[in-house]
Amino acid sequence: MSYLAAFWNLENFFAPDGYPQREPWLAAELKSELAGWTPELFDRKASQLAVIIAQMKQGAGPDLLGVCEVENRFALQALADKLNVMRPARNYQLVHVYASHDQRGIDTAFLYDANVLAVNLSELFSHWVIQRTGTRDITQCTFITRAGNELIALANHWPSRSGGPGMGPEYSAGFRATAGETLGYWHDRIREVKGANAAIIAMGDFNDQPYDPSLQRHAVASRERGDVVRAQSAKFYNLAWKFFNQQVTDHRGKAREIDGTLYFGGDANVFDQILVAKGLLTGPGKLKVNEASAHIEAYAEMVDHRVTEGAMRFGLPRGDAAANTNAMGYSDHFPVSVVIDEV
Repeated sequence: MSYLAAFWNLENFFAPDGYPQREPWLAAELKSELAGWTPELFDRKASQLAVIIAQMKQGAGPDLLGVCEVENRFALQALADKLNVMRPARNYQLVHVYASHDQRGIDTAFLYDANVLAVNLSELFSHWVIQRTGTRDITQCTFITRAGNELIALANHWPSRSGGPGMGPEYSAGFRATAGETLGYWHDRIREVKGANAAIIAMGDFNDQPYDPSLQRHAVASRERGDVVRAQSAKFYNLAWKFFNQQVTDHRGKAREIDGTLYFGGDANVFDQILVAKGLLTGPGKLKVNEASAHIEAYAEMVDHRVTEGAMRFGLPRGDAAANTNAMGYSDHFPVSVVIDEV
């Protein structure tokens, strides 16, 4: 059997303005952003996201989807409900530990098809990335296939490259280095418990490029497959190097080349990445990654030719929905995915 594992930054997927269970501090923080974020706009955003997710795996939908920038279980459940209507053969359930320490209340989480994967609830963790300001936790979960094989997945959303007014990515680089060290630390701990050939996949919006120190040095995520296979210590193989210069078709049917998962200021960035441990490359385990399958899930309707070849975003109303939202949009990130074969 083959499993499609994917990741998507859902871009500000908040519950509607006035959501009664939103904590007062978060309601105050988001007051201006969510002004006009009606239940109808929220529902439209959820529908747009579901349309893209349902197209994955040749229209069957992914078996496992890591997400970030989702506010809470309410929003995530709304998305799962739409997917279960669109793909009745699926039974999407959610893994959401609790609200993270992020200042805007956005979390990492998973959706998974309970028809093909089970969750070991005793191995569900939320790893706190400790820094001066709050940031998203790393969600770790052990999924079990029907054949009894374990896949340990970690959903990441590392600190933003914006350090504040007048401060560039250099200012915030240390925060992402800390996140990289956190991921690297838990990679080590998983191997201690599960063995050197554990099937581990780390997915996320890392807010850095594959060649940046946070990935290469701190998370120990390498471009060189052989280095990972030969390593005696914890190393990841970074499949995101395959995401550069990918051919896609835009919504007008024109063939174009995209160079990243996120475009900002007209520049392409490969921030959304998939890292796999040695156990998914070689060894006695039954789960093996199909390296050639790793790609950006950029469907024609998502590609906005007006802003280089970036993803068409949905936006937030900020008091003026007509000016600041696009009901035909999705997210400012493209999803990424890879196939994992059970041999």
